[in-house]
Amino acid sequence: MTLLSPHALFVALLSWVWAAPTFAQSPVPTSAPTPAPVNTQPAPATAPQAISGPSHPWVVAAPRLRKEAYFSNLADGDTIDTPYLVKFGLTGMGLAPIVAPVAGTGHHHLLINRDLPLDFNKPLPFNDQYIHFGKGQMETVLNLAPGAYQLRLVLADEKHIPNFVFSKPLHVIVKRKRPGVDPKSLVVPGVAVLAPGAGETVKPPFRVALHASGLNVSSTALKEKGTGHFRVKLKPEGAPEVVLPLTNGFTELWLSPPPGAYTVSVEFIDNTQAERVLATGPATAFRVER
Repeated sequence: MTLLSPHALFVALLSWVWAAPTFAQSPVPTSAPTPAPVNTQPAPATAPQAISGPSHPWVVAAPRLRKEAYFSNLADGDTIDTPYLVKFGLTGMGLAPIVAPVAGTGHHHLLINRDLPLDFNKPLPFNDQYIHFGKGQMETVLNLAPGAYQLRLVLADEKHIPNFVFSKPLHVIVKRKRPGVDPKSLVVPGVAVLAPGAGETVKPPFRVALHASGLNVSSTALKEKGTGHFRVKLKPEGAPEVVLPLTNGFTELWLSPPPGAYTVSVEFIDNTQAERVLATGPATAFRVER
């Protein structure tokens, strides 16, 4: 058998490669590609944007940037008769009805003889021990029978999911129930400055606590009928008045003004009709000292 030289072997291999059959590729389609299906569904509505608070050099953040709920007219260990109008306060957050999500807002829930929920990712239940105030209310009438009770406020979003803003537990004793008192008679629509008190001397920063009775508070991000927001008027003695609208749904603000004598009053402004005043509270005189 004759052996091929390396050069002859290389030439033979090249000849075989050139003679190898070629394989036809699949034909390229000449028709236009099928268009992707068009989404005819409307785009989801954009959530209302959070509203910032009043901008003024005297307006400051709450101490330690705290966020908490509290009872404005009850203290731990109080003894009361029912029906009793209990008032809610809120620091570092605003109120809004359960219409749409608005950052920095929520609505109150009153827990009666219940501890904080174990899971803050689940909505609060609806029953006699979890009372919801989804319209932006700042109060309710307690009509409890005589006995001892634990009360607590929890703020939650529009889906009733708690947002880690709550009050300390408060223990009260209902001494007696007054059958001749109509609970509705305790609710008199109006607004008021709860703090500072008349004639009080305060040191900055101090809280201006407000209350709305028979009215629903909301951030102006929601133009919801039947809601409004506070507008604070602060008048330094011998100086122009300072107007501070709380369009973010806040029910209080913290101030650090110069020392001196002041008067403060509050108005409640309609959220659907600009500049329409729904209620006006009396002025309160106080002093600021360093």
